[in-house]
Amino acid sequence: MNDQSERILESLDDAQREAATSIDGPVRIVAGAGAGKTRTITRRIAHACARGDWDPSRVLAVTFSVKAAEEMRSRIERLGVEGVTAATFHSAALHQLNRVWANVTEAPFPDLQSDHRPLIASAYARVTGSGEPEPLAVRDLEAEIGWTKVSLVSPDDYVRVCAATHREPPAGLDPARMADLISAYEADKTARNQIDFNDILLMVCHLLEDPELKEASAAIRRRIGWLTVDEYQDVSPLQHRLMRLWLGDNRNVCVVGDAAQTIYSFAGATSYYLRSFADEFRPLAADVTLNVDYRSTASVVRYANRVLAASPERAGYIKLTSGQEGPAGPRVTALRYESDADEARGVASRFKKLIERGAKPADCAVLTRINAQQALVCAALKEAGLGYRVRTDAGWQAQSLSVESLKEDLTAGTVTVSTIHAAKGLEFPHVCIVGCSEGLLPFGSPAPGDALEEERRLMYVGVTRAERTLQLSFAASKDGYAAMQRAPSRFLQR
Repeated sequence: MNDQSERILESLDDAQREAATSIDGPVRIVAGAGAGKTRTITRRIAHACARGDWDPSRVLAVTFSVKAAEEMRSRIERLGVEGVTAATFHSAALHQLNRVWANVTEAPFPDLQSDHRPLIASAYARVTGSGEPEPLAVRDLEAEIGWTKVSLVSPDDYVRVCAATHREPPAGLDPARMADLISAYEADKTARNQIDFNDILLMVCHLLEDPELKEASAAIRRRIGWLTVDEYQDVSPLQHRLMRLWLGDNRNVCVVGDAAQTIYSFAGATSYYLRSFADEFRPLAADVTLNVDYRSTASVVRYANRVLAASPERAGYIKLTSGQEGPAGPRVTALRYESDADEARGVASRFKKLIERGAKPADCAVLTRINAQQALVCAALKEAGLGYRVRTDAGWQAQSLSVESLKEDLTAGTVTVSTIHAAKGLEFPHVCIVGCSEGLLPFGSPAPGDALEEERRLMYVGVTRAERTLQLSFAASKDGYAAMQRAPSRFLQR
């Protein structure tokens, strides 16, 4: 071990160091919230390259957003290693397609379109014989088409899958009509030589599986000597299939994730591959758990653990410990307001007082379950004289190719208003989670089962965004006068 590689490992705790020095063969790192996941995997990559064991030009690290990939690449470069590829699944696959396309076909490269809603609306009108659907229905149809692709469900299998899983298609369609719509959409897209985001992954899979394209397949695999997959609890069947095809016989793979942070099941993500990794890739070279949360106070960590403790799946979740020394920090508070407007004003007042005491607006975040909750919060912040920036669920999947601008106003002058989904991967000193009532969080008040567990994990992700203070709240009714009173969320711990 040379001086550079040893310096790279400085300040890692024992578990992080074990993970960072396990550089051969299959490795699983189960990393809880705030446990230094990115720090560990970037040092693992930089350490192996600095030692000369890995060739940086053949290292691929994939994650789920352009921003996360840029952060990973930047950290590795600051550690003195250049040439590593850190990318999303989609951008890595797109580069691979572009690199080999001319060698496998004379056809022009398809046109990657970010907005296929007009084609979807047109397909709906033709299949149903009615007019074009409402914009919200088109959005739901687009999501369903995306789900079928990442779940590897073909139009021919869609009806059977719906029957087996009791899945209900959107926009009032029955499964057979939805299957027809998917086929019509795909035919229209092909006729225009267009592809969507998930087609990129499917095309690379087909290329790697085609026995007549061995040279192109070998060219792609030669560039992947060591593979790291971040946020592995959120991979879809399609992404898992691509990962296995990238590897071929190569066993130099490291996956990193936390089953307790699986919050995109509705879009095809599953923690199954993280949980079954030891069986799929046995024997493992290392299986490391990072459970020390260096981000949050002991009070926040205790609350997060209590949210998961009520789960029937708790045995599969990490129990965090706080890495912060000294006092446990301010108590997590749970408040009841009479109306939604009262709740919004209460949160704005809380943040204004914190800012008057020296906190920066950028230290503060309001987290919501759905986008519709954000208007009242923004109005209350504006009334209190506080600037804000909004993060909604819209376009979270599109972050994989920078289709939308990912440059954010990170100045000290704005409070963040975000859905919990959109806040994943972020942290703030002061967090308020609003709308903690039955029907909203958990959304729809689901019975025990997969839907409820997804909501529980979402609450856990929201709680673990807080570094120092955490306030949870709900409103007894929408306007303070409704006869039907809301019940506090079952996730609120008294």
